[in-house]
Amino acid sequence: MLTFTHGSGTLSLTPEYLAIAGWAGRDQAGVKHHIEELAELGVQPPSATPLFYRVGREQLTQHDVVQMLGSHGSGEVEACLMSDAQGTLWVTVASDHTDRKLEAVGVAESKQLCAKPVAREAWRFDEVESHWDQIEMSSVIAEDGQAVTYQLGTLAELLDVPTLLAQLPAPLASNGTLAPGCVLLCGTVPTRGGIRPSQHFSMSLYDPVLGRTLRHAYRIEELEVIK
Repeated sequence: MLTFTHGSGTLSLTPEYLAIAGWAGRDQAGVKHHIEELAELGVQPPSATPLFYRVGREQLTQHDVVQMLGSHGSGEVEACLMSDAQGTLWVTVASDHTDRKLEAVGVAESKQLCAKPVAREAWRFDEVESHWDQIEMSSVIAEDGQAVTYQLGTLAELLDVPTLLAQLPAPLASNGTLAPGCVLLCGTVPTRGGIRPSQHFSMSLYDPVLGRTLRHAYRIEELEVIK
């Protein structure tokens, strides 16, 4: 069970299904850029855009320290939609941490290998729906002992929520929206300086209209790969 604080209390969610929207940029030039970034790592281009990669719900975690196998993983900041038991939509921030070495073999497999850190706070989607595109998303990594901006953009760069939800496959969809108990990571923005690993990853969604921020940070505890 995941627990989130919000403006009027707490939300407890027992996820039933988790999916990650891939290649979900609104600007196809941006999508092409991200595909080219991954192609440099040997990742095959997608068969269609967007794609919804299924990941085991157990991969969602709110821990600050996350164990990962090897040193080839890196995070991606994403807005995360959640549907509670009543079908109410909520928003938080999450990281689609992915094993980049395995990604060259299979994107879906690489996503399943890594935990998906998620924040401990959430907003109701209807509170931000009218200014969704203005919400800023960013991530910061540790590099040579310095905090470096890794990603920076707005949700206007990604497919809008109605368009994304309209394309959801079963069993993620219900009556044109996210089915109760489902969690959806909604896509990311390009990196600055290329995709690269870091043992520290922090991420945030900033709402400039209501003046508030969702944030989370985690550290990777690397597990040795035994051969």
